[in-house]
Amino acid sequence: MKARWLAVLGSLMVVTAGGVTACGGEDEGATTAAGPAGGEAPIDLTVGDIVPLTGDLADFGPPGRKAADLATEQIEDAIDKAGVDHRVSIEHEDEQTDPQAAVEAARTLTGEGANCLTGAWASADTIPVARSVTTREGVLQISPASTSDEITGLEDDGLVNRTVPPDSLQGPALADAIEDQIGGAEGKTVNIGARNDAYGTGLAEAFRGAWEEKGGTIGQEVVYDPEQPSYNSEAAQLTEGDPDAYAIFDFPETYGKVGPALVRTGDFDASKAFATDGLASSDLPKDAGREATEGMRGTAPGAPEEGAASEAFDRLYSDAPGPERQTFDAQNFDAVILCYLAAVAAGSTDGADMAAQVQAVSGPPGTKYSWEELDEAIEALQNGEDIDYEGAAGEINLNEAGDATSGVYDIYEYRNGALDSPIDQVPIGEDAQESDGQQ
Repeated sequence: MKARWLAVLGSLMVVTAGGVTACGGEDEGATTAAGPAGGEAPIDLTVGDIVPLTGDLADFGPPGRKAADLATEQIEDAIDKAGVDHRVSIEHEDEQTDPQAAVEAARTLTGEGANCLTGAWASADTIPVARSVTTREGVLQISPASTSDEITGLEDDGLVNRTVPPDSLQGPALADAIEDQIGGAEGKTVNIGARNDAYGTGLAEAFRGAWEEKGGTIGQEVVYDPEQPSYNSEAAQLTEGDPDAYAIFDFPETYGKVGPALVRTGDFDASKAFATDGLASSDLPKDAGREATEGMRGTAPGAPEEGAASEAFDRLYSDAPGPERQTFDAQNFDAVILCYLAAVAAGSTDGADMAAQVQAVSGPPGTKYSWEELDEAIEALQNGEDIDYEGAAGEINLNEAGDATSGVYDIYEYRNGALDSPIDQVPIGEDAQESDGQQ
């Protein structure tokens, strides 16, 4: 299975929007030309964490907030070890998985002095935050969870970045997974169900193109309003034609209504359903019911199982009180730390100055430092040296569009009423190319 996935993901990195190489590769771009400003400048950084504590993505919010707090603690420890005149604090606001609420949260945080925002989480929230707040006010923004390809093309002066790869990679990855699981794509039909927002329709488009390129067919494509009170008619349409598989692009709260409606048709088999990161929640069987989830498989940005930095993060998170791990917690941890490292590299908490450095510190060239070596990374940056941050989610390597171009996808499955993840992993970026023999 891995060989086919690696081939597709490796080749996709050649054409990912925003540049053919990650920051610091053969085409480093203007952000790395001058190198880190560094120096002994004092840093007083406030990170504004826009996190979904309520709404469609509420399953992911509390673990994300916990991860952000853990990142702040690690930064404070590193500051003490390095003996530098830096201060870092974090403030949280609930984005409610709602565009207007996310914008209000961003305005509240920047009004209170936040120099860098982590979030929003839903793509449909991140885009208005970027357009209405961070780009207008010159504030660095790093989302840990927004994957829509629409974000790649934002006119944002380099201010909008993300620690997750875009859907231009996840759509084809899911197509590969379905092809493997149902014994090929040629002549096979997949019905698509998608929420009507930047996340759902964007992933549907990316998946459709990849599936049809394999020789597969799209049967029903049902796009639904995530705020509907009932989904009975949509469920009936989605199950028409006895498809070979379903591809569902949704969030837990909405699927909590869609899933039971699918079960009520009497024609839905969850073991034929595939999803992406938005439904990779350990609470989904409770939200939607076991019949709507048992056997469902999917893809989600993860962290390397055997990476030292990701293993250390798992121990750090598990030993701390609070909610258990969920998808995107490692990515939010890394987003907070990248806010800080960008400020150190710039010797400034000005948004444009940090934006000019965040891509450089996120990837090669430069000496690699993990989140456990932050004190050493601080010293290197203050000496004007280039660094390559390795995070809790592994390599990140932001490109010129601010998209993560390295990392792994977890392959998950719902078994016995619980989320089993990862049952496999697929690397993307340089690791994928090297595994497939592409240099």
